[in-house]
Order: sequence, then C-alpha cells, then structure tokens
Amino acid sequence: MDTTNYINALKALADENRLKIVELISNQTLCACDLLDNFSFTQPTLSHHMKVLEDAGIVESYKEGKWKHYSLKKDFSSNFLAITKQILSGNGDSGKSSCNGNC
Repeated sequence: MDTTNYINALKALADENRLKIVELISNQTLCACDLLDNFSFTQPTLSHHMKVLEDAGIVESYKEGKWKHYSLKKDFSSNFLAITKQILSGNGDSGKSSCNGNC
C-alpha cells in the first residue's frame, strides 16, 4: 500500500457509517441485505458507501443472484496497520526534521 492508497483509505474510513461497515465485515462476508439491517439508510446509500470502500481498496465484492456480497479485501488490515505503525513509531521519512537547532 503506497501513501496515496493509505490516504484514500483514511478518507474512506473517516465516515462513521463506512467505519461501521468495515467493522461488520471484518471477520465475515455479508450480503448487502444483511448490511442494510444494521443501518437506517436505503440500498442506494449503501451502494454509494460500498463504492467508496471498494475504490479505496478496503473491500471486495462478488454478486450472487440479485445481491452483492462484501468482505474485507485480503491483506488490507495487515498493510494498513503496518503503515500506521511505521508512521506512529517515527520510522518514516516524513518524521525527519529539517530544523538545524536555530528554530
């Protein structure tokens, strides 16, 4: 996962409903109908949220009959956590200071 993909994932997860969707599918595959049971919004709204999550590389889907089934994309969690850990531990290049002590 590169920086651009990481930023896109953060943006997608910044929405409370999308974060809850990811939580719901983190350990299982769910169809859209099962996801809708957990929210008070419509199927078109769910489709919008799922498109954002798919475009961000967080979820994957397959169609069975008239329903789409969603799951967390393979390796998303480990890649996302690895980059987050690198950033928060100060092991990334972006943490280097250009200050020469005269700031």
